[in-house]
Amino acid sequence: QVQLLESGGGLVLAGGSLRLTCAASGRTFSRNTMGWFRPAPGKEREFVAGISASGGGKKYADSVKGRFTIDRDHAKNTVYLQMNSLKPEDTAVYYCAVDYQRALGISTEESEYDRWGQGTQVTVSS
Repeated sequence: QVQLLESGGGLVLAGGSLRLTCAASGRTFSRNTMGWFRPAPGKEREFVAGISASGGGKKYADSVKGRFTIDRDHAKNTVYLQMNSLKPEDTAVYYCAVDYQRALGISTEESEYDRWGQGTQVTVSS
């Protein structure tokens, strides 16, 4: 059983950058698709970015494409979200999650993910 811990959130001015980290304790998630989510109106969490087990497949929400980059480091059992050109509307608690049923595909649906971290707060001020 994997435990997920997000870190790297903070306060940044619009246009700035942050790098979020999702680290695992316990079992590895290297064979699984991973995703980043944040709260949104009308649903508990909306999809932000996802990465396949190999790291070769990546998917982004339209609102962050071109600004955010998801990556993973298998040796460290860690997933990153590099956030550039941040906007105030990016302000949210960001959660990482593991999809135990997928290794190649990347689902955008929060219900498809099986275990979640506690979240890290990102605040972007203008």
